[in-house]
Amino acid sequence: MESKPDHTPLVVIVGETASGKSALAMDLARKFGGELICADSWTVYKDFNIGTAKSSLSEQKQVPHHLLDVANPNTGFSAAEFKRLALRAIGDITTRHKLPILVGGTGLYIDSVIFDYSFLPPSNPEMRNELNELSLGQVLDRAREYGLDTTGIDLRNKRRVIRLIENGGIRPTKSPLRDQTLVLGVQVDREVLRRRIEKRVDVMLDTGLESEVSRLSKVYGWGVEPMKGIGYAEWQPYFAGDQTIAETRARIIKATLDLAKRQRTWFKRNKSIHWLSDRSNAVEIVTTFLNK
Repeated sequence: MESKPDHTPLVVIVGETASGKSALAMDLARKFGGELICADSWTVYKDFNIGTAKSSLSEQKQVPHHLLDVANPNTGFSAAEFKRLALRAIGDITTRHKLPILVGGTGLYIDSVIFDYSFLPPSNPEMRNELNELSLGQVLDRAREYGLDTTGIDLRNKRRVIRLIENGGIRPTKSPLRDQTLVLGVQVDREVLRRRIEKRVDVMLDTGLESEVSRLSKVYGWGVEPMKGIGYAEWQPYFAGDQTIAETRARIIKATLDLAKRQRTWFKRNKSIHWLSDRSNAVEIVTTFLNK
């Protein structure tokens, strides 16, 4: 697939967890000679496989997947790091005349690429600790002492005001939608989505989620970032003897449904998304996009 360096086609597929976006991305990759860039804040971690619904080795052999298993659970991962690696993957895929397909449900990761987010530098731990000790009123007074513009900042949110102080009033920026980018959204009826989530959790349990969580909790402990993720955090009371397997299952399902709700809210704000009423239209839409 030929393209000008400054006009690299990119197909993006977004949607709620368990909506079927990964299956659609696989179909489109096979059809158009594409490779997937996975925009998921949990599948970036190595060793965390079943609970993150990570693509199987068989699927990864059929279609190349990028940005899986790139993060060490002990050190964490950031949206800024994701953007850097995703842009590198897009360049690599395009250089080999393949179609990059960015797919996932982590809205910040998606938007960091397609809206070219600029990220602020990490905070100073000593300053952060000092500001955290202050009341909200004291933090607001500090911001005024420094002459910082608080326009647009939620002044009820202490964390946001602290971040403004830490960065000397500099704010992250975003650009208009990346050129030559098609964003497709997968929608699913709420009740259908609930059933899919319940089925997915049952499949995870049947394929050894309990054993995976037990092993990972011993290797990494419960404090690392991916152990706070859905499918993992809910097990801690179970292994402490304070919760049944049925209660654990119910908690994972509820947490996943809550995640789907947050994802819906995030993606609704993006007016660039072409929502698919029928997945069968996706091939036609992508064909038209690539032939422009």
